[in-house]
Amino acid sequence: MDHIDRVLLAELQRDATQPYAALGQAVGLSAGAAHERVRKLRERGVIRRTSVDVDPAAVGSAVLAYVMVDSTSWMGDSAPDFAALPEVLEAHVIAGSASVLVKVRTATTEQLQDVLRRIYAIDGVSGTQATVVLETFFERPPSPLAADQP
Repeated sequence: MDHIDRVLLAELQRDATQPYAALGQAVGLSAGAAHERVRKLRERGVIRRTSVDVDPAAVGSAVLAYVMVDSTSWMGDSAPDFAALPEVLEAHVIAGSASVLVKVRTATTEQLQDVLRRIYAIDGVSGTQATVVLETFFERPPSPLAADQP
């Protein structure tokens, strides 16, 4: 992946709806050449999907929590169990005192408590510790230009 691909990715992260002509102009290519590069990035799996960034509070998911999940056994095979919970946005097997780190969004703390009960019911889970986010300063996707920085 070269600098042009990285700039194209940054532009698409900024606004995935912009036309290929605008993308090409941002990197000094024709619309057709920009389209071809984006197509190849998709084929290689660099661009996994195109999505819409939705305000969680606007759709009733204002409560954000990170949950550390303790276990009595290896949790590496439990991905389908976590994925079955629609409130769970991310689940990561981690090193450290807990086995899994889960990102959860709900409308209320009562709903968060229900999600914690359902997580606790997953085979091998021995406990949870939730940290509720009071305010988010910022969130950002990974920068494709970071590799170009000294």
